[in-house]
Amino acid sequence: MTATIEYFYVAHSAFAFLGSAKLIEIAQATGRRIVHYPIDLHRVMAAQNITAFSDRDAAHIRYYFRREIWRWAEYRGVEISDTRPTHHSNDYGLANRLLIACVQTGGDTDALAHAFLVAHWRDDADLADIDTLARLTRAAGGDPERLLTDAASPTVADQYEANTQEAIRRNVYGSPTYVVDGDMFYGQDHLELVERACRQPFGPSPA
Repeated sequence: MTATIEYFYVAHSAFAFLGSAKLIEIAQATGRRIVHYPIDLHRVMAAQNITAFSDRDAAHIRYYFRREIWRWAEYRGVEISDTRPTHHSNDYGLANRLLIACVQTGGDTDALAHAFLVAHWRDDADLADIDTLARLTRAAGGDPERLLTDAASPTVADQYEANTQEAIRRNVYGSPTYVVDGDMFYGQDHLELVERACRQPFGPSPA
């Protein structure tokens, strides 16, 4: 059985974007398969009693969603737009469900998720727009007509709910969260630890 990295995230997440290429690189280097769990982040945060982004103060937002993003973009060597994506507040549910449809049809979800994140944060793409999603899916080698049809199906809706409930059950705190052999790592700033865990597990915490 192929070892895995479980990946809880949303299709438009800034920090998932910053870590996306590194995650794929780690998976390839360690022979692990990425298991995708697109989630409804608003519900996950509410279940964990985490303050919603809209309710955080301006200083926190400037630091966490500006300074942190820019530093990590420079460190990871990823190109990012100078401003917050115009359509970032739009509903990302369709994009998440399209990723789930890609998983269910055996497509290259690593490539598709990466394409969505890059298009949103580098190119200001609207991930709630069907034509945009179709274009990005086609460019990533997927069948947009089939995946968009599947994304509207009850089967995909049920899986989206299951992913969200699994994140809540496991006390996932946000996007992205990675799990390696049961050990959870929150945030792309922990990817170096994820890589170490893929090669050598960390010891248990003191009682």
